[in-house]
Formats: sequence, structure tokens, C-alpha cells
Amino acid sequence: MSSSAFEHISPAFPGRAPWGTSGRLRAWQSAALELYRATGSTDFLTVATPGAGKTTFALRVAAELLSARRVQRITVVCPTEHLKAQWAEAAAKVGIQLDPGLGGSSRGGRSRQYDGVVVTYAGVAARVFHHRARTENFKTLVIFDEIHHAGDALSWGDAIAEAFAPAVKRLALTGTPFRSDETPIPFVHYERGDDGALHSCADYSYGYADALRDHVVRPVVFMTYGGQMRWRTRAGDEVEADLAAPMTKDLTANAWRTALDPKGSWIPSVLAAANTRLSQVRNATPDAGGLVIASDRQLARAYAKILHSITGEAATVVLSDDAGSSKKIDEFAAGDSRWMVAVRMVSEGVDVPRLSVGVYATATSTALFFAQAVGRFVRTRRRGEVATIFLPTVPLLLSHASLLERERDHVIGKPKHAEDELWAPEEALIEQANRTEQASDDLLGSFEAIASSASFDHVLFDAQDYGLPAEPTSRDEADYLGLPGLLEPEQVATLLRERQRRQLSRQERQDRKDKVSPEVSLHRALETARKELNSLVSQYARTAGMPHSHVHAAVRRECGGPALAGCTTDQVRERTETLRRWLLHPGTGPR
Repeated sequence: MSSSAFEHISPAFPGRAPWGTSGRLRAWQSAALELYRATGSTDFLTVATPGAGKTTFALRVAAELLSARRVQRITVVCPTEHLKAQWAEAAAKVGIQLDPGLGGSSRGGRSRQYDGVVVTYAGVAARVFHHRARTENFKTLVIFDEIHHAGDALSWGDAIAEAFAPAVKRLALTGTPFRSDETPIPFVHYERGDDGALHSCADYSYGYADALRDHVVRPVVFMTYGGQMRWRTRAGDEVEADLAAPMTKDLTANAWRTALDPKGSWIPSVLAAANTRLSQVRNATPDAGGLVIASDRQLARAYAKILHSITGEAATVVLSDDAGSSKKIDEFAAGDSRWMVAVRMVSEGVDVPRLSVGVYATATSTALFFAQAVGRFVRTRRRGEVATIFLPTVPLLLSHASLLERERDHVIGKPKHAEDELWAPEEALIEQANRTEQASDDLLGSFEAIASSASFDHVLFDAQDYGLPAEPTSRDEADYLGLPGLLEPEQVATLLRERQRRQLSRQERQDRKDKVSPEVSLHRALETARKELNSLVSQYARTAGMPHSHVHAAVRRECGGPALAGCTTDQVRERTETLRRWLLHPGTGPR
């Protein structure tokens, strides 16, 4: 192991060094390293946002401990087979030789030239005592990459707790320290908070907001798309709903699944819009690539066919259970082709820095998966890069996107209210019944997508909404898709405000034309005016965080007049103009 190897690696800026090998430490990495040296504890948890450089930090720690002979071996535990190779390559570039065991050498012995091994969490669970023996025989540093995965299965957590208890040093890394369940994460310290629950405690944290401020990661612009969805239930009933409308959980899920059906119009329209955006980004960054995250193999292949028809270029399809998946990812990362379509595999830790545009075309809705997916697009190579991710207007996803900069902990035993505890037994029975009913529905085929359409809804950036609904390929949509590919965060916000102002001005001019258009039937004029008003109500409701009904009531109080159903066209237009004024001048309307 060459302790000076780090000094000969190029820095992250202006050109990005290979994954995990940046020689010049970033400010947060230096601060974390100083804290690590000062604490001297066996366990150390580092929480750093995806793309911030956790691997570089971990390899610097490993190099120092090996050089000082405080450890003799390194064991890296990571979630996937692809990441094993990625870790081994990164470590080799800084003079640390790790055996990823890809050739089966882990069972037949390994060369003494290696400084350690890279294994998966599942691999540790399969050979617990083998890894414990290695850890006991050598003073070992264990690096847990994305340690929240240690809670993915009870056996995994138990396995790493047993196998690596004898380690002299354990360094845990994660970009997303929270989980949706209450499975404790081994070797992570928890403290009881004011709410009575146990919260995970990081030794050093570096969040997305910090990294954004330091220009370590890209800002993310979310382009959201709604539209009308139509599907058939098991009972034969046809249901139609707006994807963006408030609905029950089941209706939202069915509308979402309908949007993702490749036979409808929603996904082809969104893929076409995403490809237009990618072309704009490639004007400034010629090798910029796009990623579509799909729900399953069948959908991934269907989306790839649609992309081929749009671009004339074959998309790279990565399926998690295909033997050649890692090679496909590596080839795409090193190339300049436009699109890759993946099923979950490219969701965490996989390094493809040229990914700049994403389409979230999966029905997976957990905050953890969403954060991991977004993390694939934030790795920066040059200052001014902006990531763009296309989302369906599903409220839960919009909430995840709005909270992107919020730091979270893993919470165990969050207390319930007294009335929650009272109903807990009944809720358990209902949940069990629902699982049984769901299983029956799945067997009988409870859902059939019939048709879908797409419409641009709004842009979400820095937890702020911009823009009004627009039809695909319209001038309004093109304005937002045409944002320059290289912008500072302040410039993004300024341009989005300007585009919103232009969109509102165009609609005002169109309103004036519609006002004087001759021989239009009253019912059609009222229908058009109400539709426009409802569109602005939706926009204001999102911006102000108010229910639609409250916005309607507020604008009625401001303008006077009857309920909407009894308004004249002039009264509806007066309310429309009032809402436009509130949107153009934040702070003038109700909150």
C-alpha cells in the first residue's frame, strides 16, 4: 500500500477524479478526518449526501490506519456486486489492493498481496463465521458502505454484528440514514430524543444543503407532469381521474400505475419532454446522459423501445438479475450515449457522473428509495451543472422532492398518541384483512389501464413551485425545458420566475382575445373561464400550502360575488386576475 498515492490523484474540480479517488480533500472531508483522528473511538458514523465523496473520505481513513499499522486488513461491506468492483478499483488507485472475489477466489484462498476484501451484506450473512475468523486473525478496519442496508433483513444485521464485533475499527457510511421501518442498524449509536423515540446519532454529518452551498453537488430541478388517467377495476367499473387531484391512496396508486403504462400517452409524452431537456443540456455538456428508473423488466424494455423511437438511438437497458449488468453500467458511464433504463439497480452508490436528466418512472414511493434515486444525478463534474428529474404529480413524491434538503435520522419507537394505541389492535386486524384482500385482487387481476394523457404541471426547485399547467410541446412547456444546461442556483430561480411571468402574461393576452371573440356560447365561455381559474387555484394551493377550497374561499372574499357555480364570466375572470396578481407578487395573497 502506497501511503503517498493520494497525492498524485487529480482533484475533483475542475475535472472530476475517478470515483473515490480525489486527492485534494474537500473541506467537509478534512473536517471529518480531523474529528475521526480526535475521537479515536472504535465506531464512527459518517452521514454525507450522495455525491459528496464518502468513498474518498473512507479510503483516506483506511490509508492512514494501514500506514500507521493500527490495522492490518481492510474489509469493505457494500450493498451490491457492482459496488464491490467499484470499491476495489477506487482503492487500487490510491494504493490499497482489495479483493472483490468476483472470480470466486473468496472460497479458494486469496493472494497475500491483498490489503483486504470487498463483500456484500448478503455475502457476509452467508459466511458469518468465515468473516469473523478473518476479523479475529488480523487487526481489521471494517467500512460499511450505506450501512442502513444492514437493516434490510434481520439476518443481515445479525450477521454483521456477529462477524465484525472483533474489529478494532469500524467506519460506517451512509447518504440516507433513515429507514421506513424500526429495524435497528448494527454499530450505530442511538439516543432518546425529546419525543421519547430513539434517534440515530452521526459522528459527522454533511447534508445536501451543505453540499449545495459548497458547490459539491448539483441543484435539482423537478419537472412535474400530470394528466387525465382512465382505468378499469376488477368489478368492470371505469374510473377517470386527474393524476394531480387529491384522491384516496388507492385511487392515487391506480392513477399512478396508469400513467406508467407504456400503452398510454403519458409516459411517451414525458420521455419525449425529457429527451428535449437532455438535448438542451448536451448543448453545454455533450456527454450528458439520461436515466429512466422503471418498476420492472417488462416496463424497462417497453420504455427503451419508446426512447429508441424518439431518439433513433438504442437505450442501454440494465436489469438487476442480468449477468452483464455491471459491464453495461461501466460502458454507459464511460461513453456518450443518451439514455439508460434501469430497474432499481442504478439507485444507490453506482457512479455515473454524466447522468444529468432523470425520469422517475417507478411506483416505488418510499422516501429512502426516492433519496437514493435522486442521488444518482447530483454528482458534479464542473461548476454550474444542474440536474433535471421528471416526476408524476403524485403528492407523496412532490413532498419527498420538497423535503430534499432536510436532514433525517433513523427513528426507533416513535411514540403513538393514546388514541392511536387504543385502536392499535383493530388497525392490525384491518391491515391483515387488507393484505388478504390485496392478495386476492392481485390473483384476480384487479386493475387494467385504459388510457392516459400528459400535461406539464409545474416546476419544483428549492421547495418553490414555478409555472402553470401547459400542454405537451406547447411554447409554455418549451420555455421550461429550454433552461440552459449550466446555471448557478440563483440563476435557476431567477430564470424560473421570469418564465412564469412570461407564461402568465401570455395567458392574460389570450384572455383578452377570448373576451372579444364573437359568437361564443355562454356555457363554453364559462367552462373555459372556470377551467383557467381552477388551474390557478391549484398552482396557488401548492405554493401557499393551502387546500383548494380555502383558496377558492379567499379569492371569493377578495372579489365578492356568489359561489363559483353562480358566477358570471366577468366575475370568474376577476378572480382569475386576482390569483395571477397573488402569484406574481408573493406575499400579497393569503397564506
